[in-house]
Amino acid sequence: MLTDYHHVIHELSERIVTAQKPIRILDALKWDDAIQAQFFQDKFKKLPKIDEEYYQRQNPLQFDPFKKMEEFHDIERSIRRTLGQYSGVGSIMQRMCREYSRVIAMLINRGTPKFTEISQELYGSSEDAFHIGAPTLKDLANLVSNTLANIKNQVTSESDQEIYSSEETVQILGDRLKDYFHDATIRVELSDGILADASAGADRIKIHNGLHFSEREIRVFEIHEGWVHLATTLNGMAQPVCTFLSKGPPSSTITQEGLAIITEVFTFASYPGRLKRLTNRITAVSMAEEGANFLDVFNFYLSDGSTEEESYQATTRVFRGSMPDQGPFTKDLSYSKGFILIYNYVRLAVQRGLLNQIPVLFMGKTTLEDIHILADLVEEEIAVPPKYIPPQFRDLAALSAWMCYSLFLNKLDLQRLATDFKAILQ
Repeated sequence: MLTDYHHVIHELSERIVTAQKPIRILDALKWDDAIQAQFFQDKFKKLPKIDEEYYQRQNPLQFDPFKKMEEFHDIERSIRRTLGQYSGVGSIMQRMCREYSRVIAMLINRGTPKFTEISQELYGSSEDAFHIGAPTLKDLANLVSNTLANIKNQVTSESDQEIYSSEETVQILGDRLKDYFHDATIRVELSDGILADASAGADRIKIHNGLHFSEREIRVFEIHEGWVHLATTLNGMAQPVCTFLSKGPPSSTITQEGLAIITEVFTFASYPGRLKRLTNRITAVSMAEEGANFLDVFNFYLSDGSTEEESYQATTRVFRGSMPDQGPFTKDLSYSKGFILIYNYVRLAVQRGLLNQIPVLFMGKTTLEDIHILADLVEEEIAVPPKYIPPQFRDLAALSAWMCYSLFLNKLDLQRLATDFKAILQ
């Protein structure tokens, strides 16, 4: 039974959900097809003609950004005045309001150097440390790239052959997700308007039209877009009080993409080609942060074996919202950054006996720093546990066994082992 307290939280939560509706980050950053056509016509020799005026003229915001920022400021004040300064659920909602205000500031600054600065604030940088003295995401990209070079062409199989059309992929994926979400209506459909191969929305997954996919890629779509992104959306929409969990600002993007990648790994759905794509995104963002322009990053992808079309799409992901020579949009760091943060969180949660908090990650569009508060909200019956959880996270016994070994393996010196194993690694 909902109390007056529940109704107050629900009302404030709904204000956030309503306020964020017109904010479509990726839609506000995209370039039109004419930019690509001109780039190809110029034989990849000239930078795309993108500047601040382009975004205002070709892709204007569908809301008044200054009024929208004031709306979030007003909601934040209402939360603080109604729930108090130290309310757990109130702190989550206040942070969301502040993040959405920064998102709007980022969108206002499309096509300016300030855009990248705010993007790094929201999504991070390739040079960010995980703790003092720790390697960075850029270091991760270098390590993975070198390792993948050593196993090149040794792990491919029939599962890597891109034999399924977009239409066939829609059918296969739809059938699989119908079984997983047996009591929900899920749609899989073709789309011409996305940069990614696949993208999850509130109740559907969009598949990039006109492409061909392998069995491995379809399996990744099933896990990444279905088991995680769709599932967390549905779990958030099922919240009777904390409806804000159905939507997420950038901090939740890092957690959500991390969950999706770690679930790919735990299900053995990931593969070297997938890792290469993710780490190349880190490298490309890092290059742009260090001053590389669109042509430099495009040629990086070309030299790494991508087609001209693939190289253009991948490079556009890096510079969308910005200018072709003024720094990156850093969202694509979320995948690897989120994976590292989630993996270490799960290991530490097992070590400290906090197993009950792990499923909370899937309650909706969660942010890692809020998990302990959300676990309390479940105990207080203000939030409900997630309905859809990947089997690998539902079986906490098996997950705990994996993490116990992981905690020990992390203490071994890999360089020392390499020296000791030298005689048998021939």
